[in-house]
Amino acid sequence: MVSLHARILVVDDDEAIRDALRVILEDDYDVVCVDSGFKAVETVKKQVFDLVFLDVVMPEMDGIETLKRIRSLDKNLDIIMVSAVDRAQEASESIRHGAYDYITKPFDHEIILNRLEKVLLKRNLAKEVKFHRTEAASGTQQTQIISRSKNMAAVFDIVAKVARTSSNVLITGESGTGKELVARAVHHGSLRSDKPFVAINCAAIPAELMEAEFFGHEKGAFTGAHKQTMGKFEFAHQGTLFLDEVSSLKPEFQAKLLRFIQEREFSRVGSHRTIKVDVRIVVATNTSLDEMVKDGSFREDLYFRLNVVPVLLPPLRNRKGDVPLLVDFFLDRFNRQMNKRIKGFTPDAIALMDAYPWPGNIRELENLIERMVVLGSDNRFLDEKDLPFDLLFSTETTTGADRCAGENKGLIQARQSFERLYILRALQNCRWNQTSAAHLLGIHRNTLIQKMKTLNLNRDQNTF
Repeated sequence: MVSLHARILVVDDDEAIRDALRVILEDDYDVVCVDSGFKAVETVKKQVFDLVFLDVVMPEMDGIETLKRIRSLDKNLDIIMVSAVDRAQEASESIRHGAYDYITKPFDHEIILNRLEKVLLKRNLAKEVKFHRTEAASGTQQTQIISRSKNMAAVFDIVAKVARTSSNVLITGESGTGKELVARAVHHGSLRSDKPFVAINCAAIPAELMEAEFFGHEKGAFTGAHKQTMGKFEFAHQGTLFLDEVSSLKPEFQAKLLRFIQEREFSRVGSHRTIKVDVRIVVATNTSLDEMVKDGSFREDLYFRLNVVPVLLPPLRNRKGDVPLLVDFFLDRFNRQMNKRIKGFTPDAIALMDAYPWPGNIRELENLIERMVVLGSDNRFLDEKDLPFDLLFSTETTTGADRCAGENKGLIQARQSFERLYILRALQNCRWNQTSAAHLLGIHRNTLIQKMKTLNLNRDQNTF
């Protein structure tokens, strides 16, 4: 069946026909029945449906007039006209006014279901095409999680267990640790993996546009609303809704999110019609929601609804062995994207990067590798002299690199590595003024010039 949660409206003044259609449809769909065109129009004003079965011949307001009024309310709603006789004129007039199809009574059980599934398949495909166009326009892409750290092994274990459920998930961790990647891993490991994964950055949406972005809006709902627009919650039907930076939600919208989680329904801005959706909610934050609950800036009842299964992501500095792995991964990706042929990184450069604390986590590392590939020359290895100043002379970096150098090199090589970094730091601090750098180092300027030649230090190659 195309959709287990599609909502069908049956409009017919004959109770026997209404009951027959209800019996055929109610096992797999939500069915609402009314006995007149007027009631049908009022019902469509208040609720959202995926399809209408509409009788052609009815007293007071016939099917064609009802069709016109329903289409004026929702031009995207598909309508199948139903008639007791096969009349070509009625059929063509129905199609001309926007009906999707025309069937005659008495109708066959299989014909009804086949026509219904074709309509719902068309609607689902249209929604997915629209969603994927939105995703493509925003540059969203799937990225695999790269790790061999024991700390991340525990995360993978939780993800594997929770993915098979529909429980809400709260992912916490520092900025740049890959919270969205974990959310995608939950989605792709679930039974919803063939449905949309819809990501929303709550911090990036102005408060006045939040409701329209989440729930959609009707044409004319506010200035600039030139057409009916589907919200992200509706896009995510039967899939996963990922709310990043959920801690940034204003109190008034926290209440609306709580109501949605409880009722699984909402109304578009400018409409009183309710829309029911089935979504799995995964949220992420780099802020302690516990503390926000204590100071009253985040609703406690919403926190408990979201924090069903908590996942804590470790920062990159606590993921031993992952930096060299990620460096290779990003280098390969950016080489291919930019058609470059950077050979790799020297052991000295890897040691420095491995020792750096990465306050921006994986995102900082990814941006650095991209920058180095852009500026690097083909068919060569990138060395420590290619690394940016802040990374090169971080206290943790120099301490860690010296330790690695002492462990993995002979005394002479270790001394040269330290000497090179020490002189380079002095030159950078003095903006490459050799006299000032020599004075800072406590050596003669000629000695510094000789050291620079020996250690291959020059301003053009060592300014990043």
